[in-house]
Amino acid sequence: MYSSGEIVLISFPFTNLTDAKIRPALVISELKEDIIVVGIFSKIPDILEESWFLINEEDPWFKQTGLKKTSVIKTGKIAVIHHSIVRKKLGKLPEDIFGLVKEKMRKTLKI
Repeated sequence: MYSSGEIVLISFPFTNLTDAKIRPALVISELKEDIIVVGIFSKIPDILEESWFLINEEDPWFKQTGLKKTSVIKTGKIAVIHHSIVRKKLGKLPEDIFGLVKEKMRKTLKI
């Protein structure tokens, strides 16, 4: 139903698990009815952490992401959600770009 590298719109949980916010998320993998995702955030700080990946609206492939503006993938903001939480598919990262995000995830998770 959902494939690695897709960008979806979900109700993304805060780390305290008491609240959530509608935001885009990157699908890492699907496990039966659950999806592992990482959060995508549009508020860009002045200094990016090493584990984050910038998706710049100036990039030639930006349009296929379905995002509205420059955003950052925070590879440490991981959630496992039921597929019914997905509101809609927005787009997809190119395979080579998704590969770069996976490398950042490996470093973040130390695997």
